[in-house]
Parts: sequence; structure tokens; C-alpha cells
Amino acid sequence: MVTQSKSQKDRQFRKRKNAQNPHGKVPSLEEISKDDEKRS
Repeated sequence: MVTQSKSQKDRQFRKRKNAQNPHGKVPSLEEISKDDEKRS
């Protein structure tokens, strides 16, 4: 089912995010773009 595969992808995506942010804070797109500007 499409919905199941989507939820599985979401779970894997969240797992990866949690690995990057163990404290559970997920940066917003604005924060990500600010980080990108800082890095470059």
C-alpha cells in the first residue's frame, strides 16, 4: 500500500533525524538555511 510505504519512509527519515539530533530537536527549514549560510 502506498500509505504504508510512505509511513515506513517517514519512520526511517525520523530515525535518521534522531541520529543527527539525539536531543530530539528538529531544526526548521529557516534554521537549516541559516546553518548553510554559516558553513559556506
